[in-house]
Amino acid sequence: MRNIAENHTGMADALAVALDEHAAAGRTAFVSGGTEISYARLRDEVLAGLGALTDAGLRPGAVVGMLTGKSPRSLASFLSLMLAGACPGFLDPRLPDDKIIDQARAVGMAAVVADEDRAASLSGRGLPTLDPAAGSPAERPVLGPRDPALMLFTSGSTGRPKGVLLSHRNLLVNAAGVVAQTRLTTSDRLLHIMPVHHTNGLNNQVLAPLLAGATVFLMDRFKPADAVDAVRVHQPTYVTGVPTMYLRMLEHIADGESFPSLRFVRCGSAPITAHQQAAIERRFGVPVVLSYGMSEATCTSTMNPVEEPRLGSVGTALAGQRIRIAVPGSTRAMDVGEEGEILIGGEAVMSGYVGTDAADPVEDGWLHTGDLGRLDADGYLTITGRLKDTIIRGGENIVPSDIEQVLVTHPAVLDCCVVGRPHPDLGEVPVAFVSTTGEGEVPADDLRSWIAERLSRMYVPAEVRVLDQLPVNGLGKIDRTSLRSLARAGT
Repeated sequence: MRNIAENHTGMADALAVALDEHAAAGRTAFVSGGTEISYARLRDEVLAGLGALTDAGLRPGAVVGMLTGKSPRSLASFLSLMLAGACPGFLDPRLPDDKIIDQARAVGMAAVVADEDRAASLSGRGLPTLDPAAGSPAERPVLGPRDPALMLFTSGSTGRPKGVLLSHRNLLVNAAGVVAQTRLTTSDRLLHIMPVHHTNGLNNQVLAPLLAGATVFLMDRFKPADAVDAVRVHQPTYVTGVPTMYLRMLEHIADGESFPSLRFVRCGSAPITAHQQAAIERRFGVPVVLSYGMSEATCTSTMNPVEEPRLGSVGTALAGQRIRIAVPGSTRAMDVGEEGEILIGGEAVMSGYVGTDAADPVEDGWLHTGDLGRLDADGYLTITGRLKDTIIRGGENIVPSDIEQVLVTHPAVLDCCVVGRPHPDLGEVPVAFVSTTGEGEVPADDLRSWIAERLSRMYVPAEVRVLDQLPVNGLGKIDRTSLRSLARAGT
């Protein structure tokens, strides 16, 4: 298989060549709502959008938000923006307008592409809108490998939004590595069940298959029963999702049912137990290919080889990337088999953060993940824990401080701490511990309602416990380790 990353300098070049090649071969790019979109039509729409953006005077490197549903039209607009030299980024459509405005200000967003109602609302609040629709096809500008190509938004539901800036080279190296490790070809068919504002849903499930000439079946919204029906009808060769999605699909698979079209199902973005993996493999009848990565390294950094997976491991480093196990807080490498902090190096590591004063996690070319793990002699990585406090609920990252900042605004709350607790379906759920001012009792359900009124549903703790006072460590800081143990004791 040709090495895409060696043949091209960045994603724009590789994508333009791929669209031409697959269009000439008469291949199908997307299937959505029963409608097939050929590579030829996709290419033409991308070029027409490129012309519309050129006519609109879009400046190189401009950050443009994408607040649209998952559709062939919105993905064509995204590709037009990228080839025009802009820096597009899909926003979570569940966020209200004020949060979108906050993100726009934080990252210097020049404009947003949105569905008609949202476009009018945001335009009225001073955020310009773009419509990369039909225009006269235009030549794409020459873009360098380090030019900005994509903005990923993380931890932006409350507090300060944060943007992860990725270059054309970052995107190409990630996609090329995924294509090689999963052996994607023009014969492959992907069932797309994840949101496109998630790095996996965009980098691995749009850009990688388009480079390979595969066909992508787009599901607008994940529903377990509908997803199983889509596997039956569309006969994909692979599916990519998070553990929760697969676990919820299992009950809709009939006893003895088989899916002969499938080669494998990919699973990442959240922890999974060996028991859960075995249950998924038994029902789907194919291997579960585990992977690992993070937005700051574009998307995926390790993945089990399809033909040689190892139980409990998240696989080996993708081409163009490196994994090091280091003494936590340093870049000093540890020996094979020793547990330490996982560091990621190579050409997929982000250009940097935008719109935040958060510390740069990249040191001497190595990205500190905050995760713990170990490498075996063959380079297979096993995740053993996390240094960081992020809670991963069904593949979505929850920063505890987002919930804590809301809880402490309740007049009866003196202090609080949110930690993760294992969950058999979602992986983890948040649990909140609070101490009160002592001025009357505060029902836990009232505090959950307080959060529900201010944040989206995934941030509402599974449980709120009121303590006389929160435990502290020797430095006087809240003892999160102790509270995690207390939360687990309640499962």
